Amino acid sequence: MLIFLLILSLFINLSLIGYMIFIEHKNVMATWAWLMVLLFIPFLGFFAYLFFGQSMKKRRMFNQKEESDRYMHLLHKEIHKDSCSYCNNKSCSSCYDYKLLHFLLVGHESVYTCDNQITLFVDGKNKFDTLFEDIAHAKKYVHLEYYIIHDDALGRHFKDLLIQKAKEGVEVSLLYDGMGCIKTPIHYFKELILGGVHLTCFSPPFTPWPNLHFNYRNHRKLCTIDDTLSYIGGFNIGDEYLGKSKKMGYWRDTHIKIVGSSTLLCNLQFLLDWRFATKNTHYLDTYDLPQLSPLCHATGAVIQLVASGPDSKLPAIRNGYIQMINEAHTSIWIQTPYFVPDDALLTALKLASLSGIDVRIMIPNKPDHMCVYWATYSYIGELLACGAKAYTYEKGFLHSKTIVIDENLSSVGTANFDMRSLNLNFEMNAFIYDKSFAKSLSEAFCKDLLDCHPLTLETYLNRSHKIIFKESISRLFSPIL
Repeated sequence: MLIFLLILSLFINLSLIGYMIFIEHKNVMATWAWLMVLLFIPFLGFFAYLFFGQSMKKRRMFNQKEESDRYMHLLHKEIHKDSCSYCNNKSCSSCYDYKLLHFLLVGHESVYTCDNQITLFVDGKNKFDTLFEDIAHAKKYVHLEYYIIHDDALGRHFKDLLIQKAKEGVEVSLLYDGMGCIKTPIHYFKELILGGVHLTCFSPPFTPWPNLHFNYRNHRKLCTIDDTLSYIGGFNIGDEYLGKSKKMGYWRDTHIKIVGSSTLLCNLQFLLDWRFATKNTHYLDTYDLPQLSPLCHATGAVIQLVASGPDSKLPAIRNGYIQMINEAHTSIWIQTPYFVPDDALLTALKLASLSGIDVRIMIPNKPDHMCVYWATYSYIGELLACGAKAYTYEKGFLHSKTIVIDENLSSVGTANFDMRSLNLNFEMNAFIYDKSFAKSLSEAFCKDLLDCHPLTLETYLNRSHKIIFKESISRLFSPIL
């Protein structure tokens, strides 16, 4: 019997290896990582691959996404004809000497708008106070999309507010991720439904059958209200995001509120995500394309909302990060809870640092995922060797996902600087072409430095053998973390 099981296990592993190499065509680094798992952990490796590695679900997403892509393509086609790519009015406020803007517009069909006002939040209390106030004043609709919603004091306040707005006749729709909210009790969502809130789950974990796939999660945190304002950033819903977690302490994150035409694009993304989660193929049949302000006559911050995920043909946010880095002249300042880049992103940062550009990366000193934490240290060490500067945030947990280039160009959103965010999760970032906002982000970065400890190359090289071992193992499996 034992021999039979060993032969069966070997056959299954060899079949999976052949499937990965000849059919799935994964990234080479990820393929080698999974080969090691299957060869050295033959039985458990098979189940690990089912939960974390297989891409059959990804291909189904591509098929189901074609209709959504059609809407985005129509919108892009309508706006692109008036875009700055073909604008001859050199005094136009939306004409910028940034290749990034045209790269994301032409290469990834990410439409930009030029009439936006931005409010920056770096503290949970301020963000939620303002968000809840805006929800309370909603007249037509409130559309929300979150990765994690906790059933705690803040989560219950959030729930009660949504129910109250639904009773007032406001259309309230909430999309949550099945794995992110796996610990949230069923009664929490039942109360929302009974209260009149439209609710749907992205990739439910247990119904109609067990679906414990950890990849392809909806990691977006979006809110749009009445076609007038929207929110995007790193804060989920829960007390820990107010700094009330004893384990994590103060929660440092970044979120923005947008008033302007980008809200219409944010809402369109929500509707596409809702359609995908509900499998309602006719959901957008009666939806009119957003009527955006004329690009060449608007005044305000220029924003491109860029969505990416396993359904994208190209990793738009990742490519946008690389293009931003390549356009830098003086400085690149990054905040991220996880830093596990692929070769292209890491090489871009190395070359920038070796070219004399001020590359600074701020990461948390208090990890929430140990394996990712030690992999992060491994990659940080390579950048330190190239002259970059690194800092560990000591005040609490740093969850902010931002990058500022030359105090001129910036990005805020939901995507971390790791392979999972940039390739496997559904994410959305705002790429912002506004000097005053970039300056505000830079000032926030400098203020955070007061609560940081420098991670020098000397300190890194003198780390213990125990840490070196942790880094080595974590780095080995970084393509599949």
